[in-house]
Amino acid sequence: MARPTDRLLEIYLADHLAAAAAGLALVRRAARSNTGTHTGDRLRRLAAEIDEDRHTLHRLVTDLGFSGSKPKEVVAWVAEKVGRLKLNGQLRGYSPLSRVLELEALSVGIAGKLALWETLQRVPDPRQRLRASELRHLIERARRQREEVEELRLEAVNQAFAEGSAGQGRA
Repeated sequence: MARPTDRLLEIYLADHLAAAAAGLALVRRAARSNTGTHTGDRLRRLAAEIDEDRHTLHRLVTDLGFSGSKPKEVVAWVAEKVGRLKLNGQLRGYSPLSRVLELEALSVGIAGKLALWETLQRVPDPRQRLRASELRHLIERARRQREEVEELRLEAVNQAFAEGSAGQGRA
């Protein structure tokens, strides 16, 4: 019989696995939208790392005998697609505001992933499915990813809201 804490852990990990799928879709889309730029190059590299992190989480879920939640993954996928419909100051296409909003969402997602890895450091794991050294590596990588995205976000803010950029002056 499963312990109540096991069920809670399964739900928690399924939520993060669904969020990881949405985050990966977001970073890949943002990288495509910024192809040929410094931002696009950095986002493409980050997408590969985020995909590795998602695979690590999926492996952990499987090793624990849990499964992801297909309905949660579908909801996360739909939410990521709906997020594209937000107004960005242009009727069609990608705007400087699109980049700012995508990077903000990505930053929040990476913060959630960091919280996941830090939480897993505190969860008793008698079979040591994730070694302490692996968790430390994942935590440090999430911190570095967040710093990198924050740097890109601030660059995007400066580009989007600089006086006279994209025909958008301050009122």
